[in-house]
Amino acid sequence: MKQSVNIFWFRRDLRLDDNAGLYHALKSGLPVIPVFIFDKNILNKLEDKADRRVQFIYEALNEMQKKLMKLGSSMEIYYGFPEEVYKSLLEKYNVKKVITNHDYELYAAVRDDSINKILNKAGASLHTYKDQVIFEKKEVVKDDGNPYTVFTPYSRKWKATLNNFYLSSYPTEKYFSNFHKQPSVEIPSLSEMGFIETDKHFPAKSLNEEIVKKYSQQRDYPSVNGTSKMGVHLRFGTVSIRKLAQKAMQLNETYLNELIWRDFYHMILWNFPPIAKDKAFKPEYDFIQWRNNEKEFDAWCNGQTGYPIVDAGMRELNTTGYMHNRVRMIVASFLTKHLLIDWRWGEAYFAKKLLDFDFAANNGGWQWAAGSGCDAAPYFRIFNPYLQTQKFDQKLEYINKWVPELNELTYPQPIVDHEFARKRCLEVYGKALGKIKV
Repeated sequence: MKQSVNIFWFRRDLRLDDNAGLYHALKSGLPVIPVFIFDKNILNKLEDKADRRVQFIYEALNEMQKKLMKLGSSMEIYYGFPEEVYKSLLEKYNVKKVITNHDYELYAAVRDDSINKILNKAGASLHTYKDQVIFEKKEVVKDDGNPYTVFTPYSRKWKATLNNFYLSSYPTEKYFSNFHKQPSVEIPSLSEMGFIETDKHFPAKSLNEEIVKKYSQQRDYPSVNGTSKMGVHLRFGTVSIRKLAQKAMQLNETYLNELIWRDFYHMILWNFPPIAKDKAFKPEYDFIQWRNNEKEFDAWCNGQTGYPIVDAGMRELNTTGYMHNRVRMIVASFLTKHLLIDWRWGEAYFAKKLLDFDFAANNGGWQWAAGSGCDAAPYFRIFNPYLQTQKFDQKLEYINKWVPELNELTYPQPIVDHEFARKRCLEVYGKALGKIKV
């Protein structure tokens, strides 16, 4: 006779502590089998077989597995298509519930609906909980019930709505004895999944409080170690957003605002689903006549534009999977406004390269830079890379690190003249938006 169990399905929440869905699973009354699926639908699309994100997930799973083994339990980790994995799990166990945490992306919604149908046919059910944000969906809305589309009033309402309930941790440790007891199950190796091992130099999981205290003063300077590097941990849930928000409230409101931006973009994704289908948040921006010069796009991708601050950022991204926040804005503005290349091209390139890639924040950032998004930079705001360098990398420390050949003949001439590009951008944008007649 098959054993009756519940399953906890790990996805963007790769930790055992303060995990909302895991807490509810462990209190559900049946032994809990922790499951993770290396999803072929996602992995098959990754061109780079030395993808750092796959390595990061692999490391996080190994860390959790060690803790579970000490409890006499084990994760069951699969490499396959989720529908097929769940059909095999239903054959193996008498599954009553699959419990997991919300994932707001389009693919996740389709996948979860499909899994729920498979479970329902077998007399089981899927239950999801909020875990990766503080506020979601329509929890923070205007007085008339409509979603915010501007950050500042949203952030005010967010702070006014916040209380200890939303920040309190889930005491999962109390219920660890409810994990299903079984010998350790082997984790598929990276090579078995067609990937190769990368460097393991990932940001520390513990928050550097001294950096956060100085965040307001230092965050815009790419040569300074002035940002928390928590993005990848929030993306994969190796740290709790609740614990991080608690720290931010104690240490620095500017840093807290960055966490609120994250909630804001997830809220936008949920309430305005067309953006998940390559649509501009402001529909009129889809009329822009992009140049989309492939040679210029390649120069941007490879850090060969002749604009040192742009090239430094792209080289940092290509080498490390990370790019400083201020520089992300500069390179995005340059691609969309200097080169008039569709923001979706840049969004897709970041999606391939960023260790902390998160659809909601990536889409929000790119649409902000292009002017097409909610609460975006106005279309006529065009970053001057030279002025940005003077303000934020005056001694060229960041640039010299990533563009060592800056003063050599091998370094390319600027791909386009700034003033020419600025005028061209205003003309093309203005025409599409009906601001000027050409």
